Amino acid sequence: MRFGSVRYSTPPGHVDTRVWCRVVGDELAIVAMSATGTVEIARHPLSTPGNPRILDEHYPHHPGGNHPRPPRPRPHTKAEADFLAIGDGAHQWLIEAAATGATRVRSKMARAVELATILGAAKVDQALGLAAAAGRFDEHDLGSILDHLSGRGQVGDLVRVDETHSAQPGTASWGRFGQ
Repeated sequence: MRFGSVRYSTPPGHVDTRVWCRVVGDELAIVAMSATGTVEIARHPLSTPGNPRILDEHYPHHPGGNHPRPPRPRPHTKAEADFLAIGDGAHQWLIEAAATGATRVRSKMARAVELATILGAAKVDQALGLAAAAGRFDEHDLGSILDHLSGRGQVGDLVRVDETHSAQPGTASWGRFGQ
């Protein structure tokens, strides 16, 4: 139901039921008619427009409550279906590539399908999963990861590049500049 342009949830069984609302301090009390008279069916903290108040227990048959759903890639072409058929690593790669704004995704997907045909879907799926986890979406990253896997066998610890592990000499020598 809506009150003050804010959506508030009600328990199951109250769809299309007339309810009444009243503000009690900082809360909104929602009451409905029952066989014994009016009864409070829900109580929510007051909210502002754009911030709905939804309780998971009001949606018992809704999986995961009111949490964001992870994206699920759905193929629209045969090429997309072939890529997603590689495995879960391909799904993760596509989700992460889309989230980071990677470019030339279709050509990289086609290359992955070609590599899966040559090297086997399991190896390419593993490499795509590693690329997704490491954020590697450049043109030759998949081939590089596959080369590494074929030469070394197992994957070591995942290392994320950040400023704490830089090879740059820094700017400390500029600290005395002008003195």
